[in-house]
Amino acid sequence: MSSTRGTIFLEQGRVLSHLAYDGEQFVLRLAAPKCAAHAEPGSFVHLTCDPAIPMRRPLSIMRAHPAEGWIELLYKVVGSGLQALAARKPGEELSVLGPIGRPFVAHPERPRTLLLGGGVGIPPMVFLAERLSLRNRDAASGGAQSGPVWKPLVLMGSEVPFPFRTRPSKIILPGIPAGTLACMPLLEEWGVPSRLASCSDFPGCFAGFVTELADAWLASLGDAELAEVEIFSCGPTPMLKASTALARRYGVPCQVSLEEFMACAVGGCAGCTVQVRTPGGPAMKRVCVDGPVFDAYSVF
Repeated sequence: MSSTRGTIFLEQGRVLSHLAYDGEQFVLRLAAPKCAAHAEPGSFVHLTCDPAIPMRRPLSIMRAHPAEGWIELLYKVVGSGLQALAARKPGEELSVLGPIGRPFVAHPERPRTLLLGGGVGIPPMVFLAERLSLRNRDAASGGAQSGPVWKPLVLMGSEVPFPFRTRPSKIILPGIPAGTLACMPLLEEWGVPSRLASCSDFPGCFAGFVTELADAWLASLGDAELAEVEIFSCGPTPMLKASTALARRYGVPCQVSLEEFMACAVGGCAGCTVQVRTPGGPAMKRVCVDGPVFDAYSVF
């Protein structure tokens, strides 16, 4: 807990907007200035869904705007807690505990970032893509590049309709299979290329798993390009295992964000521990505060 002291805030978040999408998916925007000011890609909040439900729910942060003081959360209704959350209206208040957890860290020597999001693992990838695109814009507006030119590519997979209106991308991407054109419009507006994968036969999507789409792209790269790649992945455990196997096969680093059931989410109960390999041998780590982001090779 000492490592998180002073970095996690408790505040009343006001619902600014609450948009519903197919597949019982929702995008919730909350006014939560303290959380917005400190959130990083990969961090999450522990949210009170309804005054009548005492247990909070952990939700990944999809976007954060420090200047305007809001955060956005994407979630899919699973269980009574999130069902109650889905009924919250603009103007209502919810207790927000966050931001929590260790975030993704993009390394300058690996500017070709491959971001893989599956289902409810999409939010951290959107957050990371936005931060990397902002770094590029900030550097460019300063008249000189003070750091790397980040080259994010976001690949997302879902078996239910995506929580946004897809459209054909205008960004040409070598190495992507023909006919795989569907993208996330918001990322396109930021200049970040994206492609979508699904086994549900959605138009313009790659027919298969997102890691298979990633494999096709990685296979098109030369040695010099692979030396610039780092993989970031969030989604169901089988997808994270596949992402790690993919990274190992191509010899590139990989970070994964784990999902575990959480009671307290601040490291007190140790109910979300996982075994991680460390230089000193196997160790039990708490997903909430020691993670949720870990080096993939230490977990899988």
